Amino acid sequence: MMQFPFNNSFVRMPDRFFSRQLPTPVRKPALIKVNQQLARQLGIDPDWLESDGGVKVISGNQVPEGADPIATVYAGHQFGSWNPQLGDGRAVLLGEVIGSDGNRYDIQLKGGGQTPYSRMGDGRAPLGPVLREYIVSEAMAALGIPTTRALAAVTTGEDVYREKYLPGGIIARVAKSHIRIGTLQYFAAQNDIEGLGLLVEHIIARHYPEAAGSSNPVLTMYESALSKQASLVAKWQMAGFIHGVMNTDNMLMSGETIDYGPCAFMDTYDPDTVFSSIDQNGRYAYCNQPGIAHWNLACLGQALIPLLDDNRDIATGLAKEVLDGFPECFFHEYMSGLRNKLGFSTACNDDETLAKDFLNLLAKNQCDFTLAFRRLTELAGDTSHSCTNAYFEFPPEFAPWLDRWAARHSTEDISRTERHSSMSKVNPVIIPRNHIIEQAISSAYDGDFSLFHQLSDKLSSPFNDIGENEKIARPPSLDQIVHKTFCGT
Repeated sequence: MMQFPFNNSFVRMPDRFFSRQLPTPVRKPALIKVNQQLARQLGIDPDWLESDGGVKVISGNQVPEGADPIATVYAGHQFGSWNPQLGDGRAVLLGEVIGSDGNRYDIQLKGGGQTPYSRMGDGRAPLGPVLREYIVSEAMAALGIPTTRALAAVTTGEDVYREKYLPGGIIARVAKSHIRIGTLQYFAAQNDIEGLGLLVEHIIARHYPEAAGSSNPVLTMYESALSKQASLVAKWQMAGFIHGVMNTDNMLMSGETIDYGPCAFMDTYDPDTVFSSIDQNGRYAYCNQPGIAHWNLACLGQALIPLLDDNRDIATGLAKEVLDGFPECFFHEYMSGLRNKLGFSTACNDDETLAKDFLNLLAKNQCDFTLAFRRLTELAGDTSHSCTNAYFEFPPEFAPWLDRWAARHSTEDISRTERHSSMSKVNPVIIPRNHIIEQAISSAYDGDFSLFHQLSDKLSSPFNDIGENEKIARPPSLDQIVHKTFCGT
C-alpha cells in the first residue's frame, strides 16, 4: 500500500485542542478526480491515488499508515453572533505532509462523517458542494489567490438529506493549516491562557517564523496576519469573488481562502452583490468584504490581548495600533491591484479617481466585471487581436473615460506589447461562472461528470486566450443567471 509521507505536528498539542476521530466509511466510493499536480507536490503518487487503494483513503474507508485522524475544536462569530463552540463538524484531518516547496500541509477529508462537533448534523457533504469547492478552489489557485486546494474528490454511493435526498461526496482538502481566527477565540473565551499561548507558539512556528525573533512575537504575528488578510481580500476584490460567509471561523491564520459554500464570482459588476442564501441582510456583500475582514481582525486582536502584555491597558493599546493600520494596508493592496489591472506600471495621484470612475461606469451600464477588464487588456495591446469582443464591447458611454485611460498610459515609458503582456497576467478571460458550475453539478447528479472535468481543465489556465465559441467564458443570459448559492451543511 502506498503511504502518505505524514509528518504530523498539531496532534502533539494537548487533547483539548481536538478529538481523535476516524472517518466514517461509506458504502460504495467511486473516484471523481485526482489533482495530479498537487499530489506530486505533496509527495503522493497520483497514479496510486487514482487506484482502489487511493479511493479507499479519500473516501475514509481506509486510514493510511502514519495518519492520526482528528477533528479540531474552534469557536467563532457567525454573521456577527458569538458561538462559543463550533469545530470540525463534517471534516476529519488525516495528518500533515511536507510538500516539495518545504511547506507543511494539512490533508483533510470534508464530508468524512460525524464528529463530536457535528451538532446533530450528519457529517456528510452533498455532491454539489464538493464539486463547487473543487472547481472554485482550484480556479482561485490558478488565479494566484491564496486558497485551500482540492487533492481529490469521490462519490460515496450514499445519499444525504438536504430538504431532499442528494448523492453524497467527499473532498480531500489541502491547506497550510486549518487554524482559524475562531480557534484562537475558543481558547481566549475559555480563559485558557496556557492553551492560547501554546496555539500562538504553533502558529508562529508554522506560519510566521520571522516573528519568533522579535521583541514581541505575538504582536509581530498579529501584524503579519493582518497584512496577509488585507492582501487576500484585495485579491478577492480584484477577481470579483464573493466569499459569502466571512465568519471568524472561516478566516484562516495562514491567510488562505477557506469554505467554498455559498461563494460565487460576480458577472455584472454591482458592489452590493450578495449570493449567499443565508446572508439575508447583505452583511457579506462584495463591497462589505474589506470592512468585515477588519472586523474579524478586531476579534483576533481581542483574543490575543492576554498574550500581548501583562498590563491589559497596554495590551489593548498595542492591539488597537495594529488594527488601526488595516485600512491603509488594505487600500495599498487594493490600489496596487487596480493599477495592475488597468495597466499602470507607476503610481499617480489621479489613479484612484480614474479607477473609481471606471467601476462606476461598469455598474451604471451593467457590464461584466471580468470581460470588461480583459477587453481593456486587448485595447492596451494590438487591437487587431481580440478573443473577448465576441462576448463584450464597451458601450459608447465609455469613450471619454477610455481617452483618459489612454492619456494616463502615455505618461509611462512602456511599450504596448509590454503593457498588454502584464495586463494579460492579471485579467483572466474565464472565471468559474456560477451558471456553468450549476450546470456541471446538475449533470453530475445525473451521472455525467464531463462538464465538471471540462470546466476544471479550462479554469487551470484562466489567462490564456480562447476561441470565439468558448461557452464557459460567456456571461449568463437572463434565464441562466443564478441569484442564490447555498451552504452544503
